[in-house]
This record gives sequence, structure tokens and C-alpha cells, in this order.
Amino acid sequence: MKSTSVLTMASAVLLSACLQDVGPKEGIGAAVGAAIGGIAGAQVGDGTGQLVAVGAGVLLGALVGSEIGQSLDKADQLYAAQAYDEAIDASPIGTTTSWANPDSGNSGTYTPTQTYQTESGQYCREFQQTITVGGETQDAYGTACRQPDGTWQIASNQ
Repeated sequence: MKSTSVLTMASAVLLSACLQDVGPKEGIGAAVGAAIGGIAGAQVGDGTGQLVAVGAGVLLGALVGSEIGQSLDKADQLYAAQAYDEAIDASPIGTTTSWANPDSGNSGTYTPTQTYQTESGQYCREFQQTITVGGETQDAYGTACRQPDGTWQIASNQ
């Protein structure tokens, strides 16, 4: 798994270099999508087949992420960030926190699904998220871990 993680990150970095001419929303969306796609691809098979799946996942994730990023404006991002903070920081397991931008029609949800403490004592929360852009809904799963300064950092996304 370690080599596929390195490949995922390297592919995402290389792909982001190719995206210099796109706007910041598309670039961020593509980078996040590439990472998610690579992680998903790493779950398929083993050996060479797994490396191919990681590469395909990175590319497909980048394309999907770029499209979503292109569609989310700053107001969407603000609504989503507020909902994420509330869900990850304070919502009980299974409680869905929603956001919606009445101007763009875009929306999404965050639902914490599990809270646990790592061996090193760090608190982490697994969550499910949905995002609806232009009537199309995408689902993803992730894990966020509390940092020493009290903020939450996404540790993985699928």
C-alpha cells in the first residue's frame, strides 16, 4: 500500500503541474479528485494491476474533481466549510449537517460515521459526504484527525 500511496501523491503532483492554466477552483478540485481517485484505485487488485488502477483513478478523479471545482464558487465553498466544521467538530455520530447555496443551487452534506482515538492519542472521525452540483450528486468518504492546535485535517478521502 505504501508504494501505491507514493504513486498516488506523485501522480497528483504531476497532474497538478499540467493544470496551471485552469482557475484555482478547478486546480483544487482536480488535486483533491486525483488524490481520492488514486486512493480508490489503490484498493483494486495487486501488483501491476493495482498500479494501473491507481493511475486510472488519479486521472478520473482529477477530471471529476476539476468539474466540481469549476462549479463551486467561493460562496459554495464557504457554506461547505461551515457545514464541515460543524459536522466534524460537534455533530453526534449519524447526524447529517447540510449546506446549500440558494444562489447557485449547489448543496451537500457531511455525516460523521465513527469517532476513534489512534494509538498515539489523536482523535479522528470518519465521515460521509455528498455534494450536488448542477443536479448531479457525488458521494465520498473520508477521515479527519484533530491536530494539536485543535483544527481538523483530512487524513484520507475516498
